[in-house]
Amino acid sequence: MGLIGILAGLALLIALAFRGWSILLLAPLAAIVTALFSGQPLLAHWTQVFMTSGAGFIAQFFPLFLLGALFGKLMEDSGSVSVIARWMVEKLGTGRAILAVVLAGALVTYGGVSLFVAFFVLAPMAQELFRSASIPRRLMPAAIVLGTSTFTMSALPGTPSIQNAIPMPFFGTTPFAAPGLGIIASLVMLGFGLWWLNREQALAAARGEGFGDGRPASARDLASDEKLRERATAAREFDPAEIASGEMALKPPSVLLSALPLVVVILVNILMSFVILPRVNAEFLAEPQFGATSLSALSGVWAVITALAAAIVTALVINVRRLPALKSTVDAGANASVLPIMSVASLVGFGAVVAAMPAFKEVSDWVLGIGGGPLVSLSVAVNVLAALTGSASGGLTIALDALGGTFMERAAAIGMDPALLHRVAVISSGTLDSLPHNGAVVTLLAVCGSNHKEAYRDIVMVGILGAILALIVVIVLGGLFGSF
Repeated sequence: MGLIGILAGLALLIALAFRGWSILLLAPLAAIVTALFSGQPLLAHWTQVFMTSGAGFIAQFFPLFLLGALFGKLMEDSGSVSVIARWMVEKLGTGRAILAVVLAGALVTYGGVSLFVAFFVLAPMAQELFRSASIPRRLMPAAIVLGTSTFTMSALPGTPSIQNAIPMPFFGTTPFAAPGLGIIASLVMLGFGLWWLNREQALAAARGEGFGDGRPASARDLASDEKLRERATAAREFDPAEIASGEMALKPPSVLLSALPLVVVILVNILMSFVILPRVNAEFLAEPQFGATSLSALSGVWAVITALAAAIVTALVINVRRLPALKSTVDAGANASVLPIMSVASLVGFGAVVAAMPAFKEVSDWVLGIGGGPLVSLSVAVNVLAALTGSASGGLTIALDALGGTFMERAAAIGMDPALLHRVAVISSGTLDSLPHNGAVVTLLAVCGSNHKEAYRDIVMVGILGAILALIVVIVLGGLFGSF
């Protein structure tokens, strides 16, 4: 009955979340259903397991959600993201429209701009560019996914994405874990994705397929769509309801000033990870008032927090006189972080209840019994949970909460570098999370004026298959040569 309860809880969560029900209600309800089938104490699991685990996730990662959303909103309202994207488009031109959209998305997201902010800026530019080049509209979502949601989210060393931050407390790693393998994985994702999109463009041109029809949804339309909002906030770290809040600058900064905060994110992240934090005497962290922890468990998160904070200060200095409603912009950025982290924390709480069930041992034994060593079993666990939850961050945290310690023990037994576990786990979170029910996928299709029937196949190819190919390459190379 216990295993049936786990499956029943998952089925309830997936079915109602897909219909736009709030994760804040569904996750504890699914947890109670799971505990009920196992004959476990319901209230104890809700208040002592579910809430404790969810609160732990918030305590660890809320600064990242808060600063990331605030930085994204400042970059959007100042016009900086639009300036950077338009500059990239102008430099590459209509003849390389697909590459321009991909690289523009990669540049802003690797620099720390929230995914939904990038969507709303890139889609209008991609539409203009694709129409001029007679490239089918259906390829727009896949091009944006390739630039914003693949290698810059999970593979490129130092990326400030929340997915890249989640394994750091579990494995004691930094944002630059396994940099060589990350770069190789990035090249695989980018190369395969560009090959597929250019192939589809050529085939479309040969059969006379033009840009086509479709009406993109406006930011205000999507901000008022509660069903879409509930699905989107469990998938990413920015509440799309806040996209329409605040006011845009009348005169954006130059391209150099626009890019400066992105450069600050990257440079400060490097300095904190390799220069400053390794030299800090943090013995005080062993004291109970600081959680009896260590610097290795915190340094990765601290590096990203500091990088985002420095970028926010830089953006404010550059744009404080340009922003017509600074308070509204700052408030919108802060508010945009709340529902996403609460939604993901609720998924994490549900995962903790599942892991506490006696029947979960059967699941964990199956996962750990998969052949190929810890890298293969880790990738399977994260892939399955990211697919079921429709959330890369939620699936990744649930997997590491339940099995992270076991994977560390197995890696230590064979002398495997935890950095390799980190990179495999993050890349795994960015594969099957992009199934049709994923909120980011649904939002992007609406922003591009497309639908699943027209555009989802290309999203699968560049966002799922390309990432799986990169994951296989990393597992094979990591198994042969270790972390590098």
